Order: sequence, then structure tokens, then C-alpha cells
Amino acid sequence: MYTDKTLECRDCKEDFIFTTGEQEFYAEKGFENEPARCPSCRSARKQRNSGGERRMYAVTCSDCGVETEVPFNPTNDRPVYCRNCFQNR
Repeated sequence: MYTDKTLECRDCKEDFIFTTGEQEFYAEKGFENEPARCPSCRSARKQRNSGGERRMYAVTCSDCGVETEVPFNPTNDRPVYCRNCFQNR
């Protein structure tokens, strides 16, 4: 049904591939327009619009006890896991 498309980025003018998987995702979500920016420019724009670096919170893994950081402010009512323990669950 879909085939990969080559599009030109609005910002950097470089070509990028709008994959069949991305096209299916856009159709599934009801997005009517194709992306105007390449993944790198979309990411840079998103980071600029969010105010820069993502805030990280220091926590102790509920499973193995290692000190780690997570990108959300944890609450005491739910366990928080390091990357390894989270992936093993």
C-alpha cells in the first residue's frame, strides 16, 4: 500500500526518507500532512520548544538499589527502576 518516499526538509534542505512504517503511523493517527522536517531537525526543534535539556531526577532503584536518574518526578506510592531492572521486568 505504501512505499518509502524521499522528502526535502524545510529547515536544512536535506533529503530524508518518509518510511512506509511512518506513513502507516501517520495514517493511523489521522495526520493529514507529511512531515516537513527531517528527524534531526524535528528533534532539535522539539528540544528548543521544550526549553532545552530534559530535567532528570536522582532515585534509588526499587529492585537492585543502584543510584540512577529518571526523566520524571517519582512519587513514593510507586516503585522506580534503573534501566536494567526496568528492561528485565
